[in-house]
Amino acid sequence: MRTILITGGAGFIGSNFIRFLYREGRKVDVTVLDKLTYAGNLDNLREFMGRKGFRFVRGDIGNARLLDDLLPGVDVVYNFAAETHVDRSILEAGSFVKTDVLGTYVLLQRAFKARVPRFVQVSTDEVYGSTARGSFRESDPLQPNSPYSASKSGADLLVRAFHKTYGFPAVVTRSSNNYGPYQHPEKFIPLFITNAIEGKPLPIYGNGSNVRDWVYVEDNCRAIELVGREGAEGEVYNIGAGEEHPNIEIARKIVALTGADTSLLTFVSDRPGHDWRYSIDARKIRRLGWRPRVGFDEGLERTVRWYARNALWWKPVKEGSFKRYYAKLYRSRIAESSRRKEKR
Repeated sequence: MRTILITGGAGFIGSNFIRFLYREGRKVDVTVLDKLTYAGNLDNLREFMGRKGFRFVRGDIGNARLLDDLLPGVDVVYNFAAETHVDRSILEAGSFVKTDVLGTYVLLQRAFKARVPRFVQVSTDEVYGSTARGSFRESDPLQPNSPYSASKSGADLLVRAFHKTYGFPAVVTRSSNNYGPYQHPEKFIPLFITNAIEGKPLPIYGNGSNVRDWVYVEDNCRAIELVGREGAEGEVYNIGAGEEHPNIEIARKIVALTGADTSLLTFVSDRPGHDWRYSIDARKIRRLGWRPRVGFDEGLERTVRWYARNALWWKPVKEGSFKRYYAKLYRSRIAESSRRKEKR
């Protein structure tokens, strides 16, 4: 029986990772540490509460005293804890630096002190920046272009430094864009699905030509767990499905799958520093035996069905502070787009 600590486990990928472990019958005792910011949702963990060997602790990865209580006896730390949304990082970068950089530092420091045998840092392909051609390999330099990706780069480099300096047994995963159930509706795919269901505008940055590689969240979870077991210490592993699609194509697929009106497609002014294309070379993780099992069209259909059937989960999430955030980010952009349409 292995004992694992999952930070950020009430979030999108973290909660899906727990679901994956139990579904696969892994013999683990799980402690989840989550601060429960707006993106952490206890409803994501309801099915595990009361389960033998599962424990939830509300707290911050920057709390050294709390970590000193939790880390002794832990076999593996999976660090999913992070502020993750590019748009929010543009509006307010400080919390990203605090959690993603300083928080990761404290977690590394205390895990090293506790002699944790394995540390898995969950990162993103956005640390490489944008590329017009080719795909980034793990050895390529980091060139982040947003406060979010810069903070994740800082965390990755701290993990590298702890391994190189102290011999700390850490690995890093960098996945392409995830999608699937339980993703916060601030993100592109769930935002467009839920807006389409509600008959609201689908705000597409620029002309929608920006390209992302998409991996279904369950496939990413399998890869992360594989790296946690078999990845070489000190190494980085890209996790990508090779499913590159421009945003406008995905928006149109969502319109078709939800039966929404195409008039909801709304082209708005682009965000600052918007990376045009992300693409990663995933041959290294494939050499460990990983392959994506869910193609993009199948995964998107599954995701649309999940949101269509789980309005009781996402509708409360889109109230309160989310409404204020959404208005701040999109209201003037959508109004400007409407004025342009009227002039034509």
